[in-house]
Amino acid sequence: MADGLSVIPAATLRNLSDKLYEKRKNAALEVEGIVKQLAVAGDHDKISGVINLLANEYTYSPQANHRKGGLIGLAAATVGLTSEAAQHLDQIIPPVLNSFSDQDSRVRYYACEALYNIAKVVRGDFIVFFNQIFDALCKLSADADANVQSAAHLLDRLVKDIVTESDQFSIEEFIPLLRERMNVLNPYVRQFLVGWITVLDSVPDIDMLGFLPDFLDGLFNMLSDSNHEIRQQADSALSEFLQEIKNSPSVDYGRMAEILVQRAASGDEFTRLTAITWINEFVKLGGDQLVPHYADILGAILPCISDKEEKIRVVARETNEELRGIQADPAEGFDVGAILSVAQNHLSSAWEATRIEALHWISALLNRHRTEVLSCLSEVFETLLKALSDPSDEVVLLVLEIHACIAKDEKHFDQLIVYLVQNFHVDYSLLEKRGALVIRRLCVLLDAETVYRKLSSILQREPDLDFASIMVQALNLILLTSSELHNLRDLLKRTLYNNDGKNLFLSLYPSWCHSPMAIISLCLLAQTYQHASSVIQSLVEEDINLKFLVQLDKLIHLLETSTFTYLRLQLLEPGRYIWLLKALYGLLMLLPQQSVAFKILRTRLKTVPPYSFSGQQQFKGLSSGNALPEVAYASSSKIFEDGVMSADQRKTDDGINFASCLQQFERVQKQHRLLSKSQVQSQSQSRHNSASAAKEVQQADDTKRPSPVPETNRPPSRSSRKTSGQPQP
Repeated sequence: MADGLSVIPAATLRNLSDKLYEKRKNAALEVEGIVKQLAVAGDHDKISGVINLLANEYTYSPQANHRKGGLIGLAAATVGLTSEAAQHLDQIIPPVLNSFSDQDSRVRYYACEALYNIAKVVRGDFIVFFNQIFDALCKLSADADANVQSAAHLLDRLVKDIVTESDQFSIEEFIPLLRERMNVLNPYVRQFLVGWITVLDSVPDIDMLGFLPDFLDGLFNMLSDSNHEIRQQADSALSEFLQEIKNSPSVDYGRMAEILVQRAASGDEFTRLTAITWINEFVKLGGDQLVPHYADILGAILPCISDKEEKIRVVARETNEELRGIQADPAEGFDVGAILSVAQNHLSSAWEATRIEALHWISALLNRHRTEVLSCLSEVFETLLKALSDPSDEVVLLVLEIHACIAKDEKHFDQLIVYLVQNFHVDYSLLEKRGALVIRRLCVLLDAETVYRKLSSILQREPDLDFASIMVQALNLILLTSSELHNLRDLLKRTLYNNDGKNLFLSLYPSWCHSPMAIISLCLLAQTYQHASSVIQSLVEEDINLKFLVQLDKLIHLLETSTFTYLRLQLLEPGRYIWLLKALYGLLMLLPQQSVAFKILRTRLKTVPPYSFSGQQQFKGLSSGNALPEVAYASSSKIFEDGVMSADQRKTDDGINFASCLQQFERVQKQHRLLSKSQVQSQSQSRHNSASAAKEVQQADDTKRPSPVPETNRPPSRSSRKTSGQPQP
């Protein structure tokens, strides 16, 4: 320091701290000349003394004008040193950088000016201070003073030029600083950062792409900035990087995939679109690197499939197809369980399209990696079963396809059918709204006979008789009306002369006993007409209730459909199908005469040709239109009494014990009647208890009321006073 004072005249030092800029500038020029002479003489000790004097006595001075003079003096000294300035940069740069945070905006401005002049002299030699300079410029880019900002921008452009031409710049040392700054929200700082990223990426010798994962998230964060220019700059930078990845796809896809997955769930539409676009390219380019990240990627794609923005939906669907089309091997790190878990989680999505794609993934995994999926089935099976209650028919159909695929194993088939029945039991509305859809689809995907046998077996043991009756009625209606069960109906029609038909009839019969109308329908379908007549005759008064009549009405209408065409044609031969005729007349007798169903069945029975009851010509001349059912029935009874047996009567002993079947039906119906009586008694008792409780409350209220005034003590009413001659008020 002493050397500095001896070298620089006192007047120069005074002017260096003068409040007038011109005096400080002239003093700086004198310092420049002095330092230049010392440099020529090679007296670097004195030069160091001058620099220390300027730094310690001026730039760190509490006086603002001293600090300004010190900064301009250091810049002048650097200019005087020219090519030899590099060896003194350790003394020159730190005090200038310290001034960047000065509380006086003019000092900060002169610090920018000083460093600008220093950088012009030393160029690449000051790269060793780059991180400190970058950090200072990052702060100054958001300075509150516009002049300081302008000076910082000018300095920033110069530093960028120096870095792009320097071979001493270390990207490895710079990236941690950049990564730390990328989360700053200030718009000026963001512009500053994007500008540096773009510049460094343009330098051929600097591999910014290799460090992209370190600042990728920050760039994506800027896409949602309120400043349009920042969003545009960030998007431009990201587009450039994506193009570089396409041209040279040797990057760390894994780390970037983690970032993209998070950004795909952004609340900002533009961010989501950009993220899903990147993911789309990654799925196409990433190859083996992405295998461990497939589950996370799928988790990002599925919600975007239902995005409110069409552009996002389109890219998400394309990406989903690309990902599902990749044939990955569990041996290579493909985690089937993780993918399955993601798909399962999205089955509860509020969006139908997402749920559908999640099911497509489960189906694809089942087809490709069945063993692995079944090993994880305990975790997903319950969710799949619950999905049968989904409000979307398309979802339910896909769920059924998956269940059918799983149910190739008997254990899982049993689980499915049992749960299905339990679900219908818990939610009757589900049975009403979805029962037919579910049962019909399962019959298509699995063997219809196996499905019905299993359902019958479960319902046969069902303790809730009311539910069993409702379920059987639903199954019976599906059996009679669904085109998917055509083969099952054909098999039942052969009950009397085919072992498979007989076995199916016997397997359904026990559970069908829960509904008289279901049993009658089954018998008509199986052409066991005599047993149908016996069942009808066995019905007692309690069986003929409103529910029964509603079901009977449905059956009468069904008899007019194509399902029972064969039955109606058999009426052309009443002599051969006497028990059919008797069964139908039995149904007719059960119907209220004023009902539509009665009129339909009566009209149908009137069409039975009377001349076919006997070989005699006693009915000749009577058309079917005026034949009376009573005449036809009387004739048929006469034929039966004469010993002519119908086709089904001849087969009743062929492996089917109809007497035992009838006893079983009567036994089950007796249980239903007892239950019904019990329910009526319970309701009656409940009403009685409610009435008693109400009466007790009334009595309690009465005891709390004041006693009525005796008649003798009550004041006479106005009317009585009038009649008694008392004066009126």
